[in-house]
This record gives sequence, structure tokens and C-alpha cells, in this order.
Amino acid sequence: MKKYSDIVDFHGHSCPGLALGYRVSLRAIKEFGGRSEGEELVAIVENNSCAVDAVQVMTGCTFGKGNLIFKDYGKQVYTFIKRPSGKSMRISVHWQRPAESETDRLMWTRFSNGDRSRKVLDFVHDAKAAKVRQILDAGEAELMKVLKGGQDLPREARIYPSVRCSECSEKVMEPRARVRNGKILCIPCFEREE
Repeated sequence: MKKYSDIVDFHGHSCPGLALGYRVSLRAIKEFGGRSEGEELVAIVENNSCAVDAVQVMTGCTFGKGNLIFKDYGKQVYTFIKRPSGKSMRISVHWQRPAESETDRLMWTRFSNGDRSRKVLDFVHDAKAAKVRQILDAGEAELMKVLKGGQDLPREARIYPSVRCSECSEKVMEPRARVRNGKILCIPCFEREE
């Protein structure tokens, strides 16, 4: 089983989002008996945060294999489904970060506004590290809500033929191609003004 340090190596740094994805993935692995080598485990992620990197490394669900499905809802929600059984679970993160002082909020504002002074960077590093520790040490009930069952099994990944865009000559997956004035176009060329 992968360790948190493996996830950090893949992602490039440790952060609260990565720790959340790690914990969610551990719960999924516990439920389904291990990581996906093929497409037998499907992960549906409802955000594109750092947590998704942890989901990929821990569970073996990836875009390339077609068993990582992204829904751009901006929610810390992760659904895992096992094929062919259809056994499923939906995990929503409800962890509350600790209350911040007025000084803490001021430091975050300074960081958000581009202040990269040593004082601000030290604060940000320490604050993130503290949140990571809290997430990794939290009890499951404190961190997430788990609902089992009730999820529809998504279709298996499909492989489509490629067609060539009449404008840029690049290949595009056939179902993503558009047609204008009888010409096959990729989405970027289709969206450009004539």
C-alpha cells in the first residue's frame, strides 16, 4: 500500500488537499480490498483539487484508463464503484478547519495578495503543516461522511476513432469533433470566430 510520502513525491508537496485525498482513498481501499490494476475500480471526483492526485496514486484510478471520472461541481465529494458488482460508496468531506485568529486571517490575506516575505511564508508553511497533521490524525467520522450503495455503474471506457480537423489538421476524438459548413473541426477551431 502506498504511504503519504509516496503521494507527496507524486504531487510535489504536502498540503491539506492532498491529505484529504489520501484519507478518502484509504477509506475506499479498505472498502474495496485494494487498488485498481485495471478498470475494476472507478472513482468519480467532483473537484480538480490536490486531493485528486492522491486518489489517482492511491486507488490506481486514472484518466488514461478511463476509470477516473471528473465532474466539475467544486465539491469535496468522491464516489467509488467496483466493477462488475456495482458495489459503491460516496464519500463527502466535512472536516472543519480550526478557527483562525485575526492575525492568521491577516497573514492569509497578505499571502493571497502576493506577499512572499519570510514571515508570511513561514506562517503559511506552518499553518498548512498543522492542517495536514490534523487531517491525517482525525477520526473518520470527524473527517468524512460515507454512504454506501445507490450509485449507478458508469459505462466502461470507450475507445473512439480519431478524425482530422479541417482547420488545424490535428487529430480529434470523433465524438468531440464539430461540423461547420460541412467541415470537421476540433472544438478550439469550432469555437473561433469565422
